[in-house]
Amino acid sequence: MAGVVGHCINIESEFGIPTVPLIVSEFFEQVKTHHTVQKGMPCLRVTYLITPVWGKTAEQISKDIVRKSPVSGKMIMQEIVENLTRPLSNEEKKTGSIEQSAGPGSYTDTPDNLQRMFMEKRMTDYMPIILPTEERVADMLKGTSHSPDEVVGKMAAHTAMPGEQNVEVFEHWSYTVKTVAINAVMAGAKPEYLPVILAVASTGKESMSVSDNSFTGGLIINGPIRKEIGLNYGIGALGPFSQANSTIGRAWGLLSINAGNCGRVGTTYMGVIGNPMNWNSVIIAENEEASPWKPFHVQRGFKPTDNVVTLCEGWGILSAANSRHSVWQREMNFSGALKNIVNDQGRLFGAMAVLSPPVANYIKEEGFDTIEKLIQWLQSAGGPPLGKPPAGKSPEGKSPAQKPPAGKQPAGGAFFGGMPLAIVVAGGANNNYWSYGGMAARQSVLIDAWR
Repeated sequence: MAGVVGHCINIESEFGIPTVPLIVSEFFEQVKTHHTVQKGMPCLRVTYLITPVWGKTAEQISKDIVRKSPVSGKMIMQEIVENLTRPLSNEEKKTGSIEQSAGPGSYTDTPDNLQRMFMEKRMTDYMPIILPTEERVADMLKGTSHSPDEVVGKMAAHTAMPGEQNVEVFEHWSYTVKTVAINAVMAGAKPEYLPVILAVASTGKESMSVSDNSFTGGLIINGPIRKEIGLNYGIGALGPFSQANSTIGRAWGLLSINAGNCGRVGTTYMGVIGNPMNWNSVIIAENEEASPWKPFHVQRGFKPTDNVVTLCEGWGILSAANSRHSVWQREMNFSGALKNIVNDQGRLFGAMAVLSPPVANYIKEEGFDTIEKLIQWLQSAGGPPLGKPPAGKSPEGKSPAQKPPAGKQPAGGAFFGGMPLAIVVAGGANNNYWSYGGMAARQSVLIDAWR
């Protein structure tokens, strides 16, 4: 029913047919203060239902949904009939829309008051920012040869990636190189990071989705620029242990808020639980030097010397030690564990595995000397690893008691043949840890075009 919010039209005024949208109550604020006003129908009659509407028995639906509206307190069918038959009042006949604005171009006040204003107006991630003075922004702009007034792109909450259906729920805001630089300053970035941030901004992809699924964004960064700007791809690669890793992700988030109207709870952010990775997104600089395979951007058709950022989206990632398939023992079967974990992933975003160099090299020694061979096998519907599995383990890396019933293949086999599957090598060589999750690698962009 959330989709109704994105596709309301006044059928009564357009075609003379009375209509009443049915929308879950969690979207009340979003509908009343934003969407109906934006669409020119500020007083549109709406009947609100208790949410969620799925996962319930018929009895629960009758009790929780069909009987009473949580907003008006009226019986649902009674309210629908009234909304369809009662003549429109003069107030309800009013039309008009609001103009969205990112605010004035400059502010003058004390540093403390400016910090407070940024917080109150939700122009930050609720962490203190570096105030974007003209001097600091001018210094940041030295990181690119592009004109400050050049339009980089446009963004809106829940902008679809290329190849996906783009649902126009919210108005797209356009932004310039200077706008991106301002948010980079606020995030604490250095001028040499700006080309990476501009490349991300050029896609128009937001770091946080409006969806109530609580998605997060991610970046995979490849090429010589990793060393040039000090990205961490060794020990602690996915953590906040480098200024570049921390501030590039934060700049993407701030840009999404201030230049894309994203991340505003109740309107452009509806994540039920939220996602802790929205703080900084998932930032992965690949440890290309320690990988036994070709780098991720080369897998996607770029040259090894190209500087590339790949945008990802999904649920996030977590330690593989959390999975029942990754059982620690004297002799590990990492490829088998990886295959079982891949087969267990959901269908929406496919799978991503971030392997530490030791794990990647173990998998290579198990018979996967090329990344193509590994991915092809992971996408297949079963079959043992090419290497010999440790004693006492089944070919898929499970204990005998966990082996699938005869005649049944792992559910993920057929599914993963046509879904995203990304293998990235990052981290240190001090232990056999690795991570995985439902994250789809979407669009890859050349960074040097923004130098």
